[in-house]
Amino acid sequence: MDEKIKTLQQWIDESRAIVFFGGAGVSTESGIPDFRSVDGLYNQKYAWPPEEILSRTFFDAQPEEFYRFYRDKMLCLDAQPNAAHKKLAELEAAGRLRSVVTQNIDGLHQKAGSKRVWELHGSVHRNYCMNCRKPCTVEDIKAGQGVPKCSCGGTVKPDVVLYEESLDSATMEGAVMDILSADLLIIGGTSLAVYPAAGLINYYQGSRLVLINKSPTPYDSRADLAINLPIGQVLEQIEVR
Repeated sequence: MDEKIKTLQQWIDESRAIVFFGGAGVSTESGIPDFRSVDGLYNQKYAWPPEEILSRTFFDAQPEEFYRFYRDKMLCLDAQPNAAHKKLAELEAAGRLRSVVTQNIDGLHQKAGSKRVWELHGSVHRNYCMNCRKPCTVEDIKAGQGVPKCSCGGTVKPDVVLYEESLDSATMEGAVMDILSADLLIIGGTSLAVYPAAGLINYYQGSRLVLINKSPTPYDSRADLAINLPIGQVLEQIEVR
């Protein structure tokens, strides 16, 4: 594994337009549960499966139950950036990393200092009235009870992409453009099982594709370098120089 880390270090040293594409595994080391691991949300027991609760149909039909689950399981506001988030912010500040493309909604990349972040699935830190678009803070939602309401009487909805909703086209376009022009694509902490986000890998035209994930992914055979370790454990060994 040391040889793989050395190769990754060399490729990073030689790159000037790195793009990092990450999933839930990037934040598990900060204590935020993922969805598909043994301890993930899909393997916990609720009256409804998480993917049903986190659908637009469920939100519209049973907003009280949606927000009960959402406050309990999706708002991890005390979580702090881990070694992976911090290293990526360092790489961006040093002019090596062009952008972060993330499936996560926790805002930890920005909390670590990353500036150019494409949030494919939105963010818990943005919440708007569905009627007048007035913003509401995530702290107010976390501290509240029941369905949050705007002063105009409208229902407040998190700016997160629920099942049955489309990804934001401008965000997708920005992520695709950065991946197209990347000279190194590092994919970490994702099983590459969620589409259309996972399909972004197909836009990469470079010759250095790195996959870092605790368990193997269906795309490992396509990678030029595959490392089966936690993403933070790998990136904390990288020097920014």
